[in-house]
Amino acid sequence: MSDDASRTAGLRLTTGELQKRLDDFVAEYLKDKSPQTAGTYRRSLNTFQKWYAVHKDRFRFTEEGVRAYKTYLMDERELHQVSVSTYLTAIRRFCQYLVDIGLLEDNPARDVKGNRRPSTHSREVLTEQEVQDLVDHVDASTTIGKRDLAIIYVMLYAGLSEIEVVRADLQDLEQTLMGWLLWVQGKGQKAKDQQVPVDERVLEKIRIYLDVRGRYRPRDPLFVSHGNRSEGKRLNTRSVRSRINTHLKKADLKRPGVSPHSLTHTAALIWLNEGMPVEEVKQRMRHGTLDTTMIYYKKKGLLKRDPEELKDLLSD
Repeated sequence: MSDDASRTAGLRLTTGELQKRLDDFVAEYLKDKSPQTAGTYRRSLNTFQKWYAVHKDRFRFTEEGVRAYKTYLMDERELHQVSVSTYLTAIRRFCQYLVDIGLLEDNPARDVKGNRRPSTHSREVLTEQEVQDLVDHVDASTTIGKRDLAIIYVMLYAGLSEIEVVRADLQDLEQTLMGWLLWVQGKGQKAKDQQVPVDERVLEKIRIYLDVRGRYRPRDPLFVSHGNRSEGKRLNTRSVRSRINTHLKKADLKRPGVSPHSLTHTAALIWLNEGMPVEEVKQRMRHGTLDTTMIYYKKKGLLKRDPEELKDLLSD
């Protein structure tokens, strides 16, 4: 195919060629950028490169191809809206570089926009009835069901994120004079240096799961796989996300904006509706500023709304 025809049909690169173009782009475009900006671009492009390696036989540098990548970021990776915009900005800049060096005629990512930064978390929470529907649709008669229900509870009522669930070990559970707590290692943290209170409703679900799990040691993961080939191994974030999504779909709760991370967001509303002071919610959610917590405070009434009323409200 001629160069002109290639530019018209959409550029196709081998993984080796893509690596070279990415290296050249990084060296050329990011040379004067701050370390923070350069790091963000490199992480974003690394994600694209991994995805490209799987889809290289079908992918072309066309608008359709870029939209397929956006769909992956939103539906499979379930990235936050701001993260999707950041990843697409990196691809848009890279595609423009391919235009500048003559490999593309037009930038195929130009019209593939990211999502607007949300001003609230209102689209990412469950109502009180939806919380009940979710737990009711988990089959707690099996070991996997008991594990999944315990995970749902530590997210809904202890505010743990997916990565904190995955990193939790049995020895991180500690009984103190003030009650039970869990030492957690959050995203971007290097140590388990934050304490999360664990109330009786959460502890009960963990105990039920551990009772049927079999033998375990303190240093073992709190939640493990129970598959035939991975029995006893630590779950990863993809597995946790997949399991929670399965239960959300069974309960007919899966909708735009609702993801496994919605459970963590909902925890703040549950605490606020139970009368917990805003400052304590801030500490439990590990928010950097009180402003972030106040977003939940202003929306705490959403927890009590009827699910259908909430859907109508959010679609306005």
